[in-house]
Amino acid sequence: MNLINSLAQRRMKLSEPLTRDLVVQRDLRVPMPDGVELLADRWAPRSGGEGLPTALIRCPYGRGGMLAALQARPLAERGYQVLIQSARGTFGSGGTFDPMRNEREDGLATLDWLVKQPWCGDAIVLCGASYMGYVQWAVADQLPPQVKAMIPQVTASTLVLEFLRADGFSLETPFGWGTVVGAQERRGALLRVPLQLRRTARALRTLPLERADTAALGERSGIIQNILAQDADSPHWDGCDHRHRVAETTVPVSSIAGWYDIFLPGQLRDFRALQDAGRPARLTVGPWTHTSPDNGAITETLEFGLAHARGVQPPERAPVRLYVTGAEAWRDFTSWPPQGYDPQRFHLQPDGGLAVEPPADSAPDHYRYDPTNPTPAVGGIRMLAKAGPVDNTALEARPDVLTYTTPVLDQDTEIVGDVEAEIFFRSSLAHADVFVRLCDVDPKGRSRNICDGLVSLTGADETQSATVRLWPTAHLFKRGHRIRVQVSSGAFPRYARNPGTGEAHVTATTFRAADQTVHHDPEHPSAIVLPVRARV
Repeated sequence: MNLINSLAQRRMKLSEPLTRDLVVQRDLRVPMPDGVELLADRWAPRSGGEGLPTALIRCPYGRGGMLAALQARPLAERGYQVLIQSARGTFGSGGTFDPMRNEREDGLATLDWLVKQPWCGDAIVLCGASYMGYVQWAVADQLPPQVKAMIPQVTASTLVLEFLRADGFSLETPFGWGTVVGAQERRGALLRVPLQLRRTARALRTLPLERADTAALGERSGIIQNILAQDADSPHWDGCDHRHRVAETTVPVSSIAGWYDIFLPGQLRDFRALQDAGRPARLTVGPWTHTSPDNGAITETLEFGLAHARGVQPPERAPVRLYVTGAEAWRDFTSWPPQGYDPQRFHLQPDGGLAVEPPADSAPDHYRYDPTNPTPAVGGIRMLAKAGPVDNTALEARPDVLTYTTPVLDQDTEIVGDVEAEIFFRSSLAHADVFVRLCDVDPKGRSRNICDGLVSLTGADETQSATVRLWPTAHLFKRGHRIRVQVSSGAFPRYARNPGTGEAHVTATTFRAADQTVHHDPEHPSAIVLPVRARV
């Protein structure tokens, strides 16, 4: 094993390997019902590999590189044989890559082929992150008896619908993913990643957006065109939503999520569906982004997956294990959302205040949003840019961002669960966005983001209550800190700029600035609703 692999595994704090002597069978041909063949590589110990539990990873990003070094090799050295398969139309597999639309049929055919291989044995574990987790849900309700467990990481049973909803069009993540996939098989693609990311960032300002793929890749991309033009309700995505399969999953599932992951709401929804259906499942949520280099999935595949593959129970632990930011500590719970946390309204107040008391009569606050100089995305829920908690000082100094802050807390305040805001809002235009961010302000005055969300409004030129769903969280506001809420009208390029004209995002070429109004008075009690731990 080379030095890079050794250092990587040491950093991951994995147990000592059972063997370092592996063999790789490359380019195994897996037939699909339509005659297409998908390629797969099998990693196994050189001696005694046949019959070991098989970890199946189905992937659109190739079968070598970091995937092989950080997933296939560690697992094959510690009790598994590993089959990595390239998704249809990627890295030598036949057919055309049409994201998410073939994964059920191809996944079921792959499992049917796998169980017939003489080396397979009688135990299979499905594992992998992001797209590699999504493909697990695509077959979850029709698994052969050889499948003993699933370990989906930073993923959900539907990947696109959260991003393409009409009331909050997420731009950076789906478009950025489309450019990564579009360029990944070009010569020297890995070396060109920094340049490609810069081109993609510039392309997101292209008008109209339907030309942005050419600006990013130098050519039209069918994947990106579908992302831009087909919203969540389009028939194009029929068959890509596997939410209805989750409750029918019969094998134990260990879900691994991150508080700053792009798929967190969907992953928590999937876990709750398993929980409500009485399925064997557990959940781990850490302080991670979508691309955090943690070893949680490998550890779970070794501890949870191997145990079930061998017909024994994994080490006992609570069904839900959450990392509480602010406290910087892990805590165990019996369910999601956990009991003992009650919704409490923190009302926006005049002069930038925030308090549990209802607001008194007061004049509203105003700001101007200009999509040609959009309020930027700073940290938070992002895939290809700096994500997670960051210093919000520069963002909060902008004239298009309002802030509302509590007095210094005289005792710790812990929140765990779903977060929602209700903002009474009016715009000078009929079409506008409302972005809300929850922050923790430390004794030195530094404001760091915890969670946020956006909603797009129509009829915004009449005062209305905008309900904004923020990302779920588990956070402790320590005594001596303050709770802060930001209100603005965008977070570009995470969310597409609202042109203010009512035009579709993909074809809009005209932008109009808007004068926005946020009300906080007895008739318009704007508030953020936090799940606060009940005091005993």
